[in-house]
Amino acid sequence: MSTLVNLEPTNPVEPFLRSDRMPHIWCPGCGIGTTVNCFAEALIESKIDLKSLALVSGIGCTGRVAGYVKLDSFHTTHGRAIPFATGMKLANPKLNVVVYSGDGDLSAIGGNHLIHAARRNIDLKVICVNNLIYAMTGGQTAPTTPGHAVTSTSPYGTFEPSFNLPHLVEAAGAVYVARWTTYHVRQLARSITEAFNKKGFSFIEVISPCPTLYQRRNKLGDGLETMKYYKEKSKTKHGCPTSEVGLTMQGEIIVGKFVDRDRPDYSTLLKAQMHESLGDRYVDYDEEQGYACGDGGCSEDSCH
Repeated sequence: MSTLVNLEPTNPVEPFLRSDRMPHIWCPGCGIGTTVNCFAEALIESKIDLKSLALVSGIGCTGRVAGYVKLDSFHTTHGRAIPFATGMKLANPKLNVVVYSGDGDLSAIGGNHLIHAARRNIDLKVICVNNLIYAMTGGQTAPTTPGHAVTSTSPYGTFEPSFNLPHLVEAAGAVYVARWTTYHVRQLARSITEAFNKKGFSFIEVISPCPTLYQRRNKLGDGLETMKYYKEKSKTKHGCPTSEVGLTMQGEIIVGKFVDRDRPDYSTLLKAQMHESLGDRYVDYDEEQGYACGDGGCSEDSCH
């Protein structure tokens, strides 16, 4: 008696996806799906406990990642992914919290939160997919849109200075800063893996095409043409000063790991201050029991 064997190949990333949510909303040639693949590869490589992982996103095309991954994920309001993630991390320090959102959500509406989370060195892993524009809402100029680019709100070309995100977060205090494009899939997966092993505020910028609103409006070709551009114009410079990695319209793209340093994270500083001020009256977070009262603990279940 013969036995039927299913020989259909399985993509190793599939276990991390909510297949019932497919097809996704992203346009043909969009790079966000590529970043999700790299993220899943990093989860496999790092062997991270998925039960300890929480993914938080804001609003926008990249914000939809939270709905497609089979993890504890949270699709929050516009610009508020980082404060939401901060609250989760402080309430449960055992969690590995990832913020996965776009450049508009993180650096415009949520720009203030980005700066202060880096300053405080909150232990978060931030993956910022930068498509240089507000894509979901119609292709308006974003804080990251390079000069001279045509957008729906700058039909004669953008003239506002754009953010250099790696420089911004390094200046604010991030301990790990890297940039790749969606062409650099192995390097991106490796950087995400490194960030999982780094305590403190980690920031990974991923330059990604928006063929529908940015590339088309600026006559830059389709997604494939953009991959060729990324390949030809990217230069890997690990340790490059972030002040030198600003982006220009179709200019050179400096990629690599720019910052990898150590300094106490928010929770470490908080505990040190509490010990200094309260002495033995301060009770640390317990890995098994959670938080106890700061006055030495009490027996009330509601306090734990």
